[in-house]
Amino acid sequence: MSPKHQGYLYVLITMCIWGGFTLLSRLNVKWHISAWDIAALRFTLAFCILMPILLYRKETAFLWKKEPIILAMIGGVAYCLSTYSAFTFAPAAHAAIFLNGCIPLCTALAAFILYQQPFDRHIWASLSIMMLALVLMGYLLSQQSQHPFGIGDGLFFLAAVWWGIFTILLKQSQLTAWQVMCSVAIWSALIYLPIYLLFLPKQQGHAQFEHLLIQTLFHGILVVIVATLTYAEAIRRLGAFKAGSLVTLAPFAAAILAVPLLNEPLSVAIVCGLVGMGVGALQPWRWLRHR
Repeated sequence: MSPKHQGYLYVLITMCIWGGFTLLSRLNVKWHISAWDIAALRFTLAFCILMPILLYRKETAFLWKKEPIILAMIGGVAYCLSTYSAFTFAPAAHAAIFLNGCIPLCTALAAFILYQQPFDRHIWASLSIMMLALVLMGYLLSQQSQHPFGIGDGLFFLAAVWWGIFTILLKQSQLTAWQVMCSVAIWSALIYLPIYLLFLPKQQGHAQFEHLLIQTLFHGILVVIVATLTYAEAIRRLGAFKAGSLVTLAPFAAAILAVPLLNEPLSVAIVCGLVGMGVGALQPWRWLRHR
């Protein structure tokens, strides 16, 4: 396979995992698993798997550079806590719009602010469509409620900011996909777990064991290890904006599946937001022109 086709394959794998991430993260609320608990379980399992491998292979030198710590703080701890907390207040459809739909926007802005990378006409078109979709959705929601947006939406957007910065820093770093994945998992555990054990509330006793097991295996292995590897490889081959835009489409499908699976409502306003953000992220005019 050519590097480009490999990139699309890695994007497909990442999309499947991210779609499941949206549904299972929302299930945490129904299963009485708090954001603090799932983050701790996620980082603990990934640390227990990866740290012995690094020690056995004697490949721990890269961990002591500043880039791995920064990537872990932004793409690990900050992103996870913002996202898991947001799912406590907002449904899956809002995550698709304010988190995944805004990731391309935040990625482009982060590239411009951090490295002065200019916007091309395609990015300008995408950003314009996304902003119009958000304005239209906000207007429609305001007709239905005096409080169209809530704390969950703000947390989703904050998580999109963290992931956009993480994506650009990842693209500019000299770390391999394996090193990025190990850095995020190991340093997130070393930084977060002591704080969690000493200061943060714990609600694991209210959840069933099988629910904790499912969430731990999915988030600790598939999300932290597999999806981080595939996402990093996709960025290397396709670029930050294209890879980040394509993988955001999976949570849009998850938002549709959440209607029958989680009994979540899907209003006209949310549909407008999903369609607008999806078109802006996918940039279909580029595919049509290529054909």
